[in-house]
Amino acid sequence: MEWRCAGLGWPDGSPVLRWQGGRHSALAYGQDIGFRAVGERRCVGARGNPCPHRAVVPGRATQARCPECARLDRAFSVAADGVPDDPRPYRVYLAWFGPGLVKVGITAEERGAVRLLEQGAVAFCWLGRGPLMAARRTEELLRAALGVPDRVSYDRKRAVRAALPERAGRARELDDLYRRAVGLDGWAETLEPLGFEVGDHAEAFGLAGLRAATGVVRELADGGAVAGRLVAAAGPDLHLAGDGGVFVVDVRLLVGWELVRADAGAGTTVPVRAVQGGEGGGSAEQEGLF
Repeated sequence: MEWRCAGLGWPDGSPVLRWQGGRHSALAYGQDIGFRAVGERRCVGARGNPCPHRAVVPGRATQARCPECARLDRAFSVAADGVPDDPRPYRVYLAWFGPGLVKVGITAEERGAVRLLEQGAVAFCWLGRGPLMAARRTEELLRAALGVPDRVSYDRKRAVRAALPERAGRARELDDLYRRAVGLDGWAETLEPLGFEVGDHAEAFGLAGLRAATGVVRELADGGAVAGRLVAAAGPDLHLAGDGGVFVVDVRLLVGWELVRADAGAGTTVPVRAVQGGEGGGSAEQEGLF
């Protein structure tokens, strides 16, 4: 049976590795993990449809799509305003990743906090709810008026995860921004403001006592292995402890690869770059990769 990675998911607030075909593998902190890449990295297709060419995609790309599938996926993307008439209610939020690292964004209300987990937001608060375009206009207003971006790089998120203030400090920074946000003129009339309440993911991510990562996997290659003990996860990142310390595996780089089990003590043989400081046998059917 082929196990081709489809990404890291956060159902019920816990990390799982997803596989093409709908299977998934639950992950637990303290668990030993080892896998090896096989063959070539293949395009995952777009909008639930397989790539018609099964195109090979570069190992360092964070999106496992060929140019054709990437264009199709973006054409129907809310983030690219590809579906302005989406009838679902949306929420505007502030996401906190570390001191001074806050972004504003929107997500479909039906998704709850899943989008925040997927981004690696350590803490967050809702600002308002309403139609898509009202949420989008308010997002742009807040971005300009508060001086906060609509994205924060993963290098910057990783650089601060092991040295975060206590929960109360995270809440204070969000509370200050929330008060400034709701006091602004120019909110879309159809966007309903929401009361202040902090959601915190530090426990779900396993960040207590986390050691700073010294490296980040750059890419996989045929035959390359990754192994270590899972100590934390946030967004698409797995933090693994090995002989050389803690390093990060961005699961977006695993998507599209076929993975097979490897000895958890075999070490990591794929290229690893330094963290950017300040930025950051038998015939029985296998039931799981780990």
